[in-house]
Amino acid sequence: MSDQKPVRLPDPASVETVLASLEAQSADAELAPALNKAFPGFAFTVVTIDDPYWRNPHAVVAADGTRRGDHRAWIERELAELNGDLAAFWIRHREDGEKFAEWRGASAFAFTPTGPGVADFIQLSLGREIEVLAGPVVDPDYRPDNADQLFEPTWVSRDSAAEAQQLAGPVYRLRGRAGGGIVHVRSFLTRRKRIEREQREAGRPELANRVIREVGPDGKRDTAFLDANPDWFDFVPRENRFFADWERSSACGHRIFDHWAFDIHDLEHRGRREIGFIPRPLKMPAEKLALEEGVSVHRLMERTEAVDAEIGLPFGWFFLMTHGHWVDPDVGDAIADGLRQGRVRLPDRDAAVLLAWADKKYLF
Repeated sequence: MSDQKPVRLPDPASVETVLASLEAQSADAELAPALNKAFPGFAFTVVTIDDPYWRNPHAVVAADGTRRGDHRAWIERELAELNGDLAAFWIRHREDGEKFAEWRGASAFAFTPTGPGVADFIQLSLGREIEVLAGPVVDPDYRPDNADQLFEPTWVSRDSAAEAQQLAGPVYRLRGRAGGGIVHVRSFLTRRKRIEREQREAGRPELANRVIREVGPDGKRDTAFLDANPDWFDFVPRENRFFADWERSSACGHRIFDHWAFDIHDLEHRGRREIGFIPRPLKMPAEKLALEEGVSVHRLMERTEAVDAEIGLPFGWFFLMTHGHWVDPDVGDAIADGLRQGRVRLPDRDAAVLLAWADKKYLF
């Protein structure tokens, strides 16, 4: 945070006003300053992630560049003129040069600290999008079987927006409508833990009557579920453990949002509250670290140290491992075994984190 006392917290309407005020040619450079101006006392940083997505076609553009209106409405109107004849529609438009436009983008996040703690920050989940002329309104090689195929074109490549003609943008949009668009992370973690506890407590009567039946050489034996799981109501969600492990490890000297963003959701689904996040690294190693047969634990330690150096974060390999994509969880198990046997060493606080994880794993 800056030295100036914050006047107000970011809210969706105000953030969307800021985003709408940006000019395309300067949007990337001006986003953080515009947020700082709109919300005095905060100091925003912005990052983007290379995770391309697209939104359904929204407009039709004629060969001369004239916009013909909303994509779906245009198709429905054209089909109505042809009495729903898909073959006639296809013949009419397969060579007339009309194309559809859509928005293509990638995730972006804005962060601002609110205090000194690891979770003391606000995260804005955004999309950075450009409008492109994506492709012809019909597949020129195959006649459609039904109208749904026209509404959701699959005959164009969406591998890269650079391959399509840009019409507008970039623009930034507020995303994460499922409770994740604007989040004060410490408040979110408090809510996450409380909801987990409430949901488990709500199931206590049913769990008190549940038994686990085991069949052994002496016959069948029933064990009360709660006797077999004495820490059931002390469960700590993986989201809370991720932040707690950061705070008590060598990574704590770094701001977590300089290295991770969080896909956050908080919604009702089929009458049940679903809340959580998936961490997304902002700095990744060039290659995945996997557990290879015959590799010693000392060699594994060297490789984890190389990962840390590559991403610029002590004990960073551990947090990549909890996600599982960049560091194989088997690597953590192997190093934990090496710690127990006294074959390798880690700083005491990192060893405590790893051994606690190996004893009771969490993964995203």
